[in-house]
Amino acid sequence: MNIDSTIISGYQSLHDIGYLLAGKHQVVLVSDKNIIGLAPVQSLLAQLNNAGCGVSIIDSVPPEPSQHDVATILETLNKQRVDLVIGVGGGSVLDVAKLLSLLCAGDVKVTLNGLLAGEKPQRRTTSLLIPTTAGTGSEATPNAILAIPEKETKIGIITPLMLPDYVALVPELTTSMPARIAASTGIDALCHLFECFTSVIANPVSDNYALVGMKKLFASIEKSVAEPENLEARLNMLWASYYGGASIAHAGTHLVHAMSYPLGGKYHIPHGVANAILLVPCMAFIRPAAVSKFAQAYDLIPDADLLLGEEDKSHALVEYFDALVHRLDLPVKLSQLSITPDDIAYLSQGAIEVQRLIKNVPMQIEKKHLEEIYQSIR
Repeated sequence: MNIDSTIISGYQSLHDIGYLLAGKHQVVLVSDKNIIGLAPVQSLLAQLNNAGCGVSIIDSVPPEPSQHDVATILETLNKQRVDLVIGVGGGSVLDVAKLLSLLCAGDVKVTLNGLLAGEKPQRRTTSLLIPTTAGTGSEATPNAILAIPEKETKIGIITPLMLPDYVALVPELTTSMPARIAASTGIDALCHLFECFTSVIANPVSDNYALVGMKKLFASIEKSVAEPENLEARLNMLWASYYGGASIAHAGTHLVHAMSYPLGGKYHIPHGVANAILLVPCMAFIRPAAVSKFAQAYDLIPDADLLLGEEDKSHALVEYFDALVHRLDLPVKLSQLSITPDDIAYLSQGAIEVQRLIKNVPMQIEKKHLEEIYQSIR
């Protein structure tokens, strides 16, 4: 099976995709109620109707979907065989769409519980993913993240079969994002790019994606938040997010994401907000182990002082991250999220258990280090 995605991008790029619908009879469109009414999505639905497709619309995906939410959706679909799954939304919507592309492919051996247990599927149905936020990069990753309420954590289901057939990067679909969402999802994209760039399993392919993505992000993140109708900035952020996802597919995130997981799993802190709080202390902690990579990233900032030495550049990058989070008016302390010092032991234990990410950190990490970082932002 071909697992390379065809990418469609640009203003009004959804207005003529009838050629993708040839031979498709049963379509599942995963979105949410706020997005279904947008003009580009209505255009897409009109094309599906004109092509004679039967369309099942799922618009009930919550912000942090659990395995129970996906099970409920599967019951709604009643085991129907699907020719095309379309996801239009943020990372949660896209993750659910990717899972449905496996679970609605007619492979009776694949179940949701099996995927959660690590079983590997053999097939998927055709998929088209259309992000409406610029941060998760879900459209470019082989991952789907589900909350597991019983364990107060999240689990990542990973298989290259979830890489979609088609991706559409449509900037006008992101202009209705509130500034705070645009800011926090943008920081999520930054974390993907920079964590993958500094991961111990980084490689020339992931580095190339990360460098291109960071250059676009540094040039556009603040402009996209301040000027929501700036389609060039919004498209640059969509591409930065996509490159972040591609970086994950070839390398992997590490400390910020490991420490943000328990914040989301138990306290339901939005993922981008948790990452924003953790970005600066985590990067300050690992900086001595990746000075050269920090300096390379610093050089991509539009106003970077290129005459600085590597050590000074590495410090300057951490200072830039700190200033950026403040300028975007995102939280910087756990207390702003009603997380108390009494919660730090739980958070540290939850983070150290995310070994698939902790092992990617470019230095040895113990539970005491995680406690120190959480304490520094209490």
